Amino acid sequence: MTVLGMPAVPPRGSGNLRGTEKFPAAAHHELANTQLRRNIGKATHTIRAKRLNVTDELPDWQQLRDAGAAVKRDVLGRLPELLIELEAAVVARGGVVHWAADATEANAIVTDLVRKTGSDEVIKVKSMATQEIGLNEHLEDQGITAYETDLAELIVQLGHDKPSHILVPAIHRNRAEIREIFLREMPDVDPDLDDNPAHLAAAARKFLRRKFMTVPVAVSGANFGIAETGTLAVVESEGNGRMCLTLPQTLITVMGIEKLLPTFRDLEVFLQLLPRSSTGERMNPYTSMWTGVTPGDGPQEFHLVLLDNGRTAALADGVGREALHCIRCSACLNVCPVYERTGGHAYGSTYPGPIGAVLSPQLAGMDTPGDPNATLPFASSLCGACFDACPVKIDIPSLLVELRHQKVEHAPFGVEAAAMKAASLAMSSSRRWTAAQKAAGLGRLLAGRKGKITTLPGPLGGWTEARDIPAPPKQTFRQWWNSDEGRAALAQAREKGRQQ
Repeated sequence: MTVLGMPAVPPRGSGNLRGTEKFPAAAHHELANTQLRRNIGKATHTIRAKRLNVTDELPDWQQLRDAGAAVKRDVLGRLPELLIELEAAVVARGGVVHWAADATEANAIVTDLVRKTGSDEVIKVKSMATQEIGLNEHLEDQGITAYETDLAELIVQLGHDKPSHILVPAIHRNRAEIREIFLREMPDVDPDLDDNPAHLAAAARKFLRRKFMTVPVAVSGANFGIAETGTLAVVESEGNGRMCLTLPQTLITVMGIEKLLPTFRDLEVFLQLLPRSSTGERMNPYTSMWTGVTPGDGPQEFHLVLLDNGRTAALADGVGREALHCIRCSACLNVCPVYERTGGHAYGSTYPGPIGAVLSPQLAGMDTPGDPNATLPFASSLCGACFDACPVKIDIPSLLVELRHQKVEHAPFGVEAAAMKAASLAMSSSRRWTAAQKAAGLGRLLAGRKGKITTLPGPLGGWTEARDIPAPPKQTFRQWWNSDEGRAALAQAREKGRQQ
């Protein structure tokens, strides 16, 4: 496990952290989908309003945020020792701990554990970590069928789609679309099924109940892992997670190493922060916790897979490591004007929205030429709404600026670097600056009657795709200053000053 050895150049993650298309092109495509924009706009506005209502109820909300941020800083400051403490506690209570450096190792471990049970099916609790490593796709390649049991995840799975939101993976779908997916993909569904939400939920419940009662292996993630006791916790809204965590004979949990909390008491803070920030609820309808194995009660075989997959690399970045504070509440997505208009698919990664624009480049890197992750730090207006909404006070705008800086520093010499070098050269002497101002006046020819330059040639055209440039003025300030009019204005100002 690399976090214990801390190599000089920690390995980056693998799996579903890299997209295939750069954000600008993907966003341009998604912006044309008016139905998607309506669906996401309505859903994010609803969740945002609920969140504001329940956070305003608490007089100590800001103090809770401070406490959550302090706990996460403490975790990252002593992560190796806390991981060792967690491993010892899990083993002492009958569990087995596995260490996975990347997605390949994690997928191999889970596949081997499932095969040893003799089952070719697993039921799954909603898990960002297993999406990150592409577990479902890997299991399918190995002849093992994974059934998502979260309703939104099931919709995405049956629709052969990808999640577009951390909390509500099918946020881009409306109920008419969901009905069509169920009629097309769900076995034995009532052909007269309508798009009433209660009827859609009942159809999913009937389909999943058979799997809950017959599949002997479950795979889960974990919202929190308690180093002190070896306890794992999952919070959810539907109860499907609890079915997966209690009925199967074997339970396999894949948890990112940053999900630790030092003590059981720390849950007090996060079980207040998380539901209010994610679903706008005062508490989670279902909070399930388990500690190792209890004879005769629940799964009789428990495996915990501790996943690095680039987290050690992020931890080694003194600035970027703050992204590992994330508790996956999705509050930043629901307030982000960019996410609201483009949706989650445009980010091309497991983690969309503002936190995804930070976390994906941190975990998977962005140094490979043409890497789609390199465009994610620029997928933001830097309005700061995400920082205000984050329950653990991750300064996402500052992290985005830092990642932009890192990208520019490591980028090959290009148009932007050439422009900055030319500007530096022009500004380094009065003579060159005067000459540059005169040359810039030629831009008035491009502006035309409207007084705006709307299109620039060649590689400069990217700038004017989203903005216009005002035409250069007829007269620069320096020219005005040296003119008769400027000298007269200066004399008048001096005279006024003497009179006062």
